[in-house]
Amino acid sequence: MSEAAAAPQFEPGRIARAGARGSGRSRALVFVTCFIVYLAGIGLPATGQQQFAPAETRILLTTTSLLDDGDFELTNQYRGHAWKRFGGAPVLPAGVLVNGQLVEPHGFLFPALLAPAYALGGTALVQALLALITALGMVAAAALARRLVPDPWASGAAIAVGCSPPMVIAATAIRPAAACAAIVAAAALLALRVRESLGTRSALGAGTLLALLPWIGLAGILPGAVIAAALFRWLRRRSRGWIGLVAIELVLISVVFYVSINARLFGGLTPMAASAIADPPTGAANLADYIGRLPRLAEIFFAPRLGLLLTAPLLAMAFVSIALAWRSRRARLARALPEAADVEVAAHLMTAICAAALIGAVLFLPSLSGLSPGEPLIVAIPTAAALSSWGMRRYPKLAVALAAVGVALTLWLLVAARVAAEAGLAPLSGPLPWSLFGG
Repeated sequence: MSEAAAAPQFEPGRIARAGARGSGRSRALVFVTCFIVYLAGIGLPATGQQQFAPAETRILLTTTSLLDDGDFELTNQYRGHAWKRFGGAPVLPAGVLVNGQLVEPHGFLFPALLAPAYALGGTALVQALLALITALGMVAAAALARRLVPDPWASGAAIAVGCSPPMVIAATAIRPAAACAAIVAAAALLALRVRESLGTRSALGAGTLLALLPWIGLAGILPGAVIAAALFRWLRRRSRGWIGLVAIELVLISVVFYVSINARLFGGLTPMAASAIADPPTGAANLADYIGRLPRLAEIFFAPRLGLLLTAPLLAMAFVSIALAWRSRRARLARALPEAADVEVAAHLMTAICAAALIGAVLFLPSLSGLSPGEPLIVAIPTAAALSSWGMRRYPKLAVALAAVGVALTLWLLVAARVAAEAGLAPLSGPLPWSLFGG
């Protein structure tokens, strides 16, 4: 492919760079649309009988322990059937005794962040808070997309993917994945700003978000490591003294504290060290076990009750964008069009983040059973939405059709999950999208 033939793909590149932060109207549109849809998902049932899945119930138990006892030890909560306070189903501990205390392997910072909302408004306000965070993550995704294409494609991709079933379900699920996804998208955005023109706020903001990420949830560790590596490279290249030093030190100090505190509270490097799952907590003990998990690739994307591309089909455009970035690099368009270099770098960073999340889901999740659609990759979906925008602009008619399918599935889900007694989201069951087809 000649440079002349490929050049039109980057005609709006200068506009995209100039409007990388986006207009206030575009940001408001993405935020308000996603937030309203997420609020509509409050109260959707995890199963046909219960609103909360066992993992959500355990997080809420940790939150109530902090409020009632000032600690994260859950013996009293399990003995007293504390799940009845929020209508949760009876659950067994997923953790073990560490230094004589019963702790859960989800860590402590995420339940602590939920504590004020729970104290003020119970589980409904907790879900509203998580919906707010997720909507802000989609705003960051739209800003990331503007590194590749201008509006309306950037905001359109963020809204379409943000309003698809995986994100709508995850937004109000009392789990850390959607919050981690918002942090990953925002940190990637700030890291790209550091590459373009180093500013104190962008560098320190990226460092702070990356330092916070592992404390919120384990799902963010691998994508966060990708962003941290890129940030370190760009800071070192710019050689900007104390700004870069402080940004990197924030991440390193956080890692040191993370390991030392987890060793004391959970008995290992991460909270998963306290898991009741046989050692190792990932459930895979040797190379053969990890190789045996490779078929998960097909399950994660195409399994009827789990598959990401079945319930958020617009994300197929992310693979188109990867091909476009590869073709641009092969054609060396950056030599002829300076803005092409920025687009390629942004696309490569987003691709690496998504690949890291996929590796984590395939190799390190103990199990894929009982999960909601797209849940293994939620941490990368806002970033993948941004990546999809390039392919969306390249094939607009197909992309709009795929986006419409995703939004239609969400409408189906929001209605059917409330009117059908047997409907559930984790895993998908009852008369809900794709749960009708086995799996």
